[in-house]
Amino acid sequence: MKDAGEAFLGPQAVAIFGKRFPLLAKFIDANAQLSVQVHPKDDYAATFEGGKLGKTEFWYILSAKPGATIIHGFKAATHPDEVRQAIEEVKLEDLMHEETVHAGDIVFVPAGTVHAIGGGILLYELQEYSDVTYRMYDYGRPGANGKPRELHIERSLDVSHYTASPQIKMRPVEISNTAEYSERCLVACKYFVTREIELKDGVRTGTTEGSCIILTSLGATARVVYGENMARYETFSRGQTIVLPATLGDYRIEGEGSLLFSYVPASDDSAWQAWKTANPESAL
Repeated sequence: MKDAGEAFLGPQAVAIFGKRFPLLAKFIDANAQLSVQVHPKDDYAATFEGGKLGKTEFWYILSAKPGATIIHGFKAATHPDEVRQAIEEVKLEDLMHEETVHAGDIVFVPAGTVHAIGGGILLYELQEYSDVTYRMYDYGRPGANGKPRELHIERSLDVSHYTASPQIKMRPVEISNTAEYSERCLVACKYFVTREIELKDGVRTGTTEGSCIILTSLGATARVVYGENMARYETFSRGQTIVLPATLGDYRIEGEGSLLFSYVPASDDSAWQAWKTANPESAL
């Protein structure tokens, strides 16, 4: 990225994120309840975190034990003073909304959403490339040193939305369904679009344009064919991620199985527009 700059990132990514890598893809395997967190928007992070990005993210639940839950927003509209008191009294559970999740659920977490991943959940997360996280609450648990872990209460209260989430589980939109592959848009916003492609032992062709593309295999055994006369290729398989530079040009994805396809969209991106129509509660 440092060597190639915009040629690698693409003008759409640079317009939103500047000349830094835009998105972070990860797998999270939560064996126990994680702490309650909240992330700031870009303007707050730029002002108070030395020019860093904020963090909007989404989760694709890959597996969940029976009864596994997440925290997403509050049960009802509340006030910062009420939240502060609940944190101090170690009773924030009484205010937060707990949602049962299952494999296949898609959860959008815009900046400002109070959230936590419960135990027994494996998920894929895509987010703005940022390390700005405010730990709001940790259930009064001791850390490795026997003392409570540091909380970022004031910053958390500054950036949180004090409402119930208008929508927690997203409605994916079918983009195409052919003999070789099917494709649906899982989530879309100005920061990223993520599509799920199910290869039916087939081929999907494309051309990189305004953004680099992040491909992650959820089980697909596939290869990306590219270059002059389509003479070069890179293979990837379950759990692996590959990035296509914005100036790569024409390519083919060949193989079988499920993979995720993420990029920074143009304002008129067709998948984003279709997704907003299907999910107006979460359109940004």
